[in-house]
Amino acid sequence: MSWLEWPGLDWILFPGGRAGRSGALFCSPGSNPVLLSPKPRAPCGAGIVSAPMISYLPRWDNVTGGSCPSKATIKGKTVVITGANTGIGKETALELAKRGGRIIMACRDMGKCEEAAKEIRGETLSHNVYARYLDLASLKSVREFAEKINQEEERVDILINNAAVMRCPYWKTEDGFEMQFGVNHLGHFLLTNLLLEKMKECESARIINVSSLAHIAGTIDFDDLNWEKKKFNTKAAYCQSKLANVLFTQELARQLEGTRVTANSLHPGVANTELGRHTGMHNSMFSSAVLGPLFWLLVKSPRLAAQPSVYLAVAEELKGVSGKYFDSMREKEPAPQAQDEEVAKRLWVTSAQLVGLEETPSSSRGGKTASTKQK
Repeated sequence: MSWLEWPGLDWILFPGGRAGRSGALFCSPGSNPVLLSPKPRAPCGAGIVSAPMISYLPRWDNVTGGSCPSKATIKGKTVVITGANTGIGKETALELAKRGGRIIMACRDMGKCEEAAKEIRGETLSHNVYARYLDLASLKSVREFAEKINQEEERVDILINNAAVMRCPYWKTEDGFEMQFGVNHLGHFLLTNLLLEKMKECESARIINVSSLAHIAGTIDFDDLNWEKKKFNTKAAYCQSKLANVLFTQELARQLEGTRVTANSLHPGVANTELGRHTGMHNSMFSSAVLGPLFWLLVKSPRLAAQPSVYLAVAEELKGVSGKYFDSMREKEPAPQAQDEEVAKRLWVTSAQLVGLEETPSSSRGGKTASTKQK
């Protein structure tokens, strides 16, 4: 049985919600041995939760992860956060605003984004919180946003690629890419490359890619990235996009060696957010009534789920640390397929071609930077 055929995967990686409320639930691999075996032991059948499975549920202290231990401030630094109008992104923006940062909230829904920015300004008494339009499903929008930031902002010290789409139907982006791969990976890939030169001007800059434990079930199908040749599987598509996040981070870190910019990825842990609104799990009476309360005991608030992003953004002990994967706030090894350098390089080249980037020689140790080219 493959990972994606395991019935329990829906509740481990894609639970969707509890008691009629949508949510995204991701269990920590470090605290859940059943998730680390090649074939999950004692998988639960439809409508059944086995005793062995329950015995492998994460301990509460490992699931919550706690608050960011660093008290460092970021006064004078500019932070760009995608998907910052709700959930983890909004809480990340709030925490970093409290620490003195100039916050650029990059969102597609400007109504929610303006409202969230207003709330954060009111709570922090900081006027340095701004809502900006960005639609990651449109390469044109990504280019326009990056151009605006490069022209108007003196610096970009921290880029947090937080936005994501999970388990949506077979939708395509404006440019014809499968929605999850297009938004979760390609949009952030282009955005990061377009902001890199601005970030290299800073004394020290950090790129943080919010991935997921779901990357362990992912594969990169270079022959059919957009699901045009095979039957669409929304779970597999999401896992592919999250694996792409980690592979992108690994190759980006290699290319940034010798610069003052670092890149790391993370799994935020167990979280109750709007991300799982497309899973449909909350439509099941059994899921909501029986399994929902069980997983509710393990779920993080968005504030706690934002702490890993905050930690990677501010922790002084992480200065110079790059190319790493963090589970909550602990450095962990990602899945074996996420450590394949050849796949990471191939994904970079393929992604650059898809979004219309040209690689040009650079004096940095990484040897390459990207310049934009209209598709």
